Amino acid sequence: MTDAQQAALDETARKLFSGPIAFLKSAPQLKFLPDPVAPEVAFAGRSNVGKSSLLNRLANRTGLARTSNTPGRTQELNIFDVGAPLRFRLVDMPGYGFAKAPKDVVKKWRFLINDYLRGRAVLKRALVLIDSRHGVKDIDREIMTMLDVAAVNYHLVLTKADKIKASDLDEVTRATEAEARTRGAAHPEIIVTSSETGLGIDRLRRAVVDAATG
Repeated sequence: MTDAQQAALDETARKLFSGPIAFLKSAPQLKFLPDPVAPEVAFAGRSNVGKSSLLNRLANRTGLARTSNTPGRTQELNIFDVGAPLRFRLVDMPGYGFAKAPKDVVKKWRFLINDYLRGRAVLKRALVLIDSRHGVKDIDREIMTMLDVAAVNYHLVLTKADKIKASDLDEVTRATEAEARTRGAAHPEIIVTSSETGLGIDRLRRAVVDAATG
């Protein structure tokens, strides 16, 4: 990408995320999804990885996505419209990987995620959020494998980068980059973010807009 293209993408992202963004609906099953009339970018991650906080920071809103200290609060696909007229949609996927959920609930969520990834033609990219303090876990590798099999391109996004030392963050970033290189559908660039400080938010916006409008 040339400098001029980068600048144009930055300006497009700034305008889109400064404009109308609204919650559309929650979908507990695929049949409740809105008509596939716009590109979608999905956010996936372990419970309490900071998805809702990152979505709020991304959109420059404080209450767009619900945040909770209770693991697994997001149990449906939550869809947000970006732009007026509609340009694309953000999809907040159910959190995964916490131990206290009933097995039947975990199974239902797993089927929902898998069906969405495999069957949603307008899904342009997924963002897999990884807690910087813990790095890539086996449960993250499961969702990455699902994405690889479904041939859905995805970025690995490190969250909560403000919560660990810079040296530890560098180590986790290198390890995550190495993980991405082993994956067929993973983008090689790791996006390091903090919803608290704003680190990496501009880069994340560019990645979302690039995927949705490219």
